[in-house]
Amino acid sequence: MINRVVLVGRITKDPELRTATSGNTVTTFTLAVDNRMKNADGSRGTTFIGCVCFAQRAETVAKFTRKGSLVGVEGTLNQRKYQRQDGSTASVIEVICDNVQFLEPKPASAGYDEVPPFDDAPAPAEDSRNLDSLNLPDDDLPF
Repeated sequence: MINRVVLVGRITKDPELRTATSGNTVTTFTLAVDNRMKNADGSRGTTFIGCVCFAQRAETVAKFTRKGSLVGVEGTLNQRKYQRQDGSTASVIEVICDNVQFLEPKPASAGYDEVPPFDDAPAPAEDSRNLDSLNLPDDDLPF
């Protein structure tokens, strides 16, 4: 049996970092994922999926993401049941995250340096532009 989920979406509200009774850190967040199929009116629907991270991953997600962050999530589906305050039983299906990828650059407002555009990258050194400038005899080549 295979239980693998890969999703890309935006976080709907700031992730919640908590400490479980066992002492482990847990972060929960909801991911909004656009549906590929269009509705009858031509619009695309959105599916909201609960996600859970544990330990160091939980702390990292809580620290570096916020509402609206674009993330990629890889993990497994998990169904759990719990008692509501009114005594009824509720069932939840959520993704237990094995991997969370941050898919947007870090904002400059958070104190990080912005990544320069590719056009502003320094030109390669003159020697690395042309392989003919290497002075190697043919006998020294490994192929």
